[in-house]
Amino acid sequence: MLCLFVCAVNEANGQEKKEISAYRLQPGEKIVLDGWVNEDFWDKVSVAGNFRQQEPFPGNPATEKTEVRISYDDEYLYIGAIFYDSEPDKITAFQKKRDAALDTDDRFVFILDTYNDQRSAFYFEVNPLGLMGDGILKVGQGTSINRSWDGIWQAWVTKSDIGWSAEIRIPFMTLNFDPNATTWGINFLRTIRRKNEETLWTGFQRNQGINRPQDAGKLVDLTNINQGIGIEAIPYALISETRRRPDSESPKNRQATFNMGGEINYNINPNLKAGITVNTDFAETEVDDRQINLTRFPLFFPERRAFFLEGSNIFLFAPSSNPNPYFSRRIGLQDGRPIPIKYGGRLIGRIKDTDVGFLQVRTGSEGERPGEHFTIGRIIQNISEESNVGIMYTRRETDGDSLPVRQTLGADLGLNTSTFLGNKNLQFEAFVVGHTETYLGDTTSIWDRSSRGGRINFPNQPWNAHVSYREFGVNYDPEVGFAPRIGFRRLQPSVVYSPLWKNSKLIRELSWEYYFEYLMQMNWRPATVNHRLRVLGLRFETGDILQFSVNRNYEFLDYNFDILRNERFVIPIGEYTNVGYAITAETARFRRVGGSFSFEESGFWTGTQTNIKADVFVRPMVGLNMTATWLHSQVRLLGGSFDTHLFRLVTGYDFSPWMSVNFNVQYDNVTKFLGTNNRFTWVINPGNTFFVVYNHNWQRYDERLLSMESRTNIKFAYTFRF
Repeated sequence: MLCLFVCAVNEANGQEKKEISAYRLQPGEKIVLDGWVNEDFWDKVSVAGNFRQQEPFPGNPATEKTEVRISYDDEYLYIGAIFYDSEPDKITAFQKKRDAALDTDDRFVFILDTYNDQRSAFYFEVNPLGLMGDGILKVGQGTSINRSWDGIWQAWVTKSDIGWSAEIRIPFMTLNFDPNATTWGINFLRTIRRKNEETLWTGFQRNQGINRPQDAGKLVDLTNINQGIGIEAIPYALISETRRRPDSESPKNRQATFNMGGEINYNINPNLKAGITVNTDFAETEVDDRQINLTRFPLFFPERRAFFLEGSNIFLFAPSSNPNPYFSRRIGLQDGRPIPIKYGGRLIGRIKDTDVGFLQVRTGSEGERPGEHFTIGRIIQNISEESNVGIMYTRRETDGDSLPVRQTLGADLGLNTSTFLGNKNLQFEAFVVGHTETYLGDTTSIWDRSSRGGRINFPNQPWNAHVSYREFGVNYDPEVGFAPRIGFRRLQPSVVYSPLWKNSKLIRELSWEYYFEYLMQMNWRPATVNHRLRVLGLRFETGDILQFSVNRNYEFLDYNFDILRNERFVIPIGEYTNVGYAITAETARFRRVGGSFSFEESGFWTGTQTNIKADVFVRPMVGLNMTATWLHSQVRLLGGSFDTHLFRLVTGYDFSPWMSVNFNVQYDNVTKFLGTNNRFTWVINPGNTFFVVYNHNWQRYDERLLSMESRTNIKFAYTFRF
């Protein structure tokens, strides 16, 4: 039967609410996956077309035609897409490596809201070179994409004299969904990079977009689909060699090991997935970007380990307010160095309208450091169309009797609507978190061991504003969380105005911003007061950006602050007021040669600070990407002066979307460490990956670089699905 394309008017935003039918392949109908959307059955499939611009002219028809079709069989969902281009020789594509940022390339993005609840979605993107990117999109106070989720799927692309096209195959086993539902949410975006044109099938207003399943259309007529038995086994084998101080050949300084482990996952039902991991290893994980800390507070480093990233969106807690009762890097890492994980269990998914997440991990003992048990639980109850209420529980138990069992409990509320004043977004967030005693004999009050707050967001265009208030007790320190600053009350409003300049052929968007932060100690005494004004921001039609801002800062310091932690530059107790300015320039990412540059000069405690950040990227050929970064601070104080330098060189060559080699070199003059991270990745086929990782660290002594440690890891992981 010929599938029909259906449109209905959405009175809330004045756009067409679109539907597209999925076509079930009939006996004898087969698809040859080669990127050419030319099989006879595609002529029977309804077309998602009539894309409209989100930029540069919201609502205008796309300047180039796009057609998307959907079909399926018992095991797979297929997407056939044709991207017509009047100048096919100008199609832009540099990237091949999986999950590389596509702000450089033409691209095709689509989301699948498999529960059709406008709260979360699977995110996929491809470019004309066959790069595949994916993630889990979670909607709440704002939108976050967990791009570290790597689903098993495949894309084939081809270029021709009419443009480019793609055929995509997604196993139903890769997705979670209700098998009784016949309708999913779906939306498509196409970027034409040389024009800086973003076009969408639906949801094309500037306060909408591909990251908002609330504005997606519908995929209908999905029947008799399933995930199979739902068992997935991912064993790995790892060979490692570690060398320390190569001038010594003693056994303790050179060690070779062989390790095995893996994961087993089981879909209890299509909505709920359980898994266990044994002897977990993260040898293939990329290193952290090095940072130099000139602040009073600890730095935040993002999670990079695959086991903790899968399903991490469920564990987000009041993400706009960042009380962080759960921070996965507190498990299996200490000062950036790995702690062995003996085993763990995980349960992630949905029970009717409730999202659930559970994590149990056991770490092993090492030297004088005892083993520990970690428990994390999260429940989110969806209410109304876009809102939710949730609770989070964490528990940390250390072997022995030197520490009590530390537990944290929190609750958060998110009330959201996309129809405020007709078609505007409005969001409210509130949270409270508290924890038990952190050491034996702890007599602090629960008020001091807790945090609470609220936030109102108005995320729209051209006006975007918010106001938040939060309090963090003087002893707030969740044992499986992250709290860089405690003992404060904070009021923080901001407003941004970013209109498009439709009458200019040079400038696309203007922007102004005022940011105000009033942070007090718990006795209401001002501790930090910041005023920041973006005097003018310019986004050009070419995609280049230029911004100029001024700022004023007040700090009350109630203890002596040792900036470099070496007792050479100590700031005494007192009050400090400083002003400054910043200039930022950034070239469009699609250029072969470009970068960004920022210059900031301001008062800094008893003197001044000049910060320079420079990035230069070069793409001499397709697949080869090189980026050099220099971070520099020049500090001049009454008690002395110092300069800091951090250099980073990241180079990668992608032989294909399945094979790449990457080099990361970092050095800073504070720690005087030079480190390299070199990775070879070969995706034999989706789910089956071979890694070779070589890390080497040197430290500078007396103008010489001495080798401190090198480590080689060879790892193979294979995925079995049933």
